[in-house]
Amino acid sequence: MDIEREIFKRGKINCQKLGSYGFIQENNIYHFSKEFMKNFRADITIDLDGNVSGKVYDLKTNLEYTNFRIADLTGFAYQVREEYILILKDIAKNVLDLKYFVFDQANRIANLIWEKYKIYPEFLWDKYPGYGIFRNKRSNKWFGIILNVDKSKMIHNLTGEVEIINFKLDDKVLDYIQHDGIYPAYHMNKKAWVSIILDDALTDEEIMEMVDISYELANLSGCWIIPANPKYYDVFQAFSKCDVITWHQDIKAIDGDFVYIYLTKPYQAILFECKVIEANIPTVNTTFLMKLKLLKKYDEDEFPISKLKKYGVKAVRSARSVPKALAEELQK
Repeated sequence: MDIEREIFKRGKINCQKLGSYGFIQENNIYHFSKEFMKNFRADITIDLDGNVSGKVYDLKTNLEYTNFRIADLTGFAYQVREEYILILKDIAKNVLDLKYFVFDQANRIANLIWEKYKIYPEFLWDKYPGYGIFRNKRSNKWFGIILNVDKSKMIHNLTGEVEIINFKLDDKVLDYIQHDGIYPAYHMNKKAWVSIILDDALTDEEIMEMVDISYELANLSGCWIIPANPKYYDVFQAFSKCDVITWHQDIKAIDGDFVYIYLTKPYQAILFECKVIEANIPTVNTTFLMKLKLLKKYDEDEFPISKLKKYGVKAVRSARSVPKALAEELQK
């Protein structure tokens, strides 16, 4: 099973990034090692042509472990393979200049989506390896899909391979479909989706405008209230030292979400607006942490519990999502 080729096939090795990641160059070969699962070590090598190879060693015996390369694995060998794949994927994410698609604009749009939303395209179908979907992390809904099709699917009297992108615009479809270069959706609900040929007829900025609309239609509220008891933790002092603090995570937050810190008695009010800059940080046990960056401080009389009750928040005994109307008020 050629695990390395499968993971690195959609990009070009950037040799400058290898050194930053931790690879050591010896002659024309780059080497990297990492221990995992306590008793194993992965040794990864990359040559100047971008060929990637790897070996796994059992640290107890110092012998190469190869069982994980057998297809249709279960049990322990399967776990070793999954952990090894995670190592490779992290390397690929950091050292590849990614090229997911065939045409330049398709790759530019994919990179812009990554830069803005930190979302990679997913390739779900072996039969259609060039079809990449973009999925909202929180709702798990698609907000875009890039497909390679024959141009005749879009323009009947023309042929040749093109890449198109589909967006969900809902009630804005009729407005956008009037513009040159925007077509009724291929293979999707034409009342809600549109298609665009990625041939630079429309600019990246024009396409990203539709990406943003589609992303928001697939989105769920990313606003949370978390309680803090001033008897046990002095949030004021913590933020006076640094505008970024680490917090126990018991909400399904992702990077970019808003978190509002509600202080219990004697305040009983939301006093801080924060943004999640890093979520799901693992700890030594099964819990997770998140990093919160302070954006705004509220006066005690701006959002007391009496006002929160008007928006349906009757008490803040544990972390919870923020009602939409309250979120809009908090972010004014």
